[in-house]
Amino acid sequence: MDFLYYPGCTLSTTAKQLDTYARLCAKELGIGLEEVKDWQCCGAVFPLTSGQIGPKLAAVRVLVQSRDKNKPLITLCAACHHVIKQVNHQAKNDAEFREIIKNYDAQLTYAGEATVYHYMEVLRQYIGFDAIKKMTTNPLKGRKIGAYYGCLLLRPSDVMQFDDAEDPRMMEDFIRALGATAIPYPMRNECCGGYRALQDEEGTRTLCERIIASALSHGVRTVVTLCPLCQYQLTAAAGGDLDVCYFTELLAEALDIDDDE
Repeated sequence: MDFLYYPGCTLSTTAKQLDTYARLCAKELGIGLEEVKDWQCCGAVFPLTSGQIGPKLAAVRVLVQSRDKNKPLITLCAACHHVIKQVNHQAKNDAEFREIIKNYDAQLTYAGEATVYHYMEVLRQYIGFDAIKKMTTNPLKGRKIGAYYGCLLLRPSDVMQFDDAEDPRMMEDFIRALGATAIPYPMRNECCGGYRALQDEEGTRTLCERIIASALSHGVRTVVTLCPLCQYQLTAAAGGDLDVCYFTELLAEALDIDDDE
């Protein structure tokens, strides 16, 4: 099964190892990844003003490539996934936005024909957690792991359609497939405040500390995230009291992929 792959800025620079793990795991699982040609930053934040085209052009161009190559688009970063999926939804459902795209560049017609997946969705829908469990050669037995969903993958729920926004289960199923104990905790789908960190560092830290405290109080010893920004913020707030890792790191460990690769 082949996908067009959009890595995004963070996973191509400061979090390069997370991208490397994703590529190695994909190879092990039989997932073909073709990197998007000449990709640009997704814009990082989805502009809510419907008529804005400039901040959404990069996402439109990626989606056009996905449509023209007839390959579903796969993303690894929750923030990138949020932006690209929101743009795809708008292009599919907003005739005025489609016209704005066409007026900006007559060669850039797009009407939401592509399909966008987060890497975790591909693991569930195309590989299957039962199959991953069978492929796990280094099960994470005895590990008490809590999933941190954050907000970008879950909301708005009618657009993202990733999981139940109030009671998500996908990551817990993933954790169990790797042989670990999945521990739900109340604040696993609350925002970490990452987008406001530069304007309100103290407020963001308070939000993250509450999330960490919630996890610790339920016996969590490792938190796994789907967003590099969330991972950064939670790691700083945890202060060494518990581990914060990315889901591709856990997957690579369970598949016994050598770090030297």
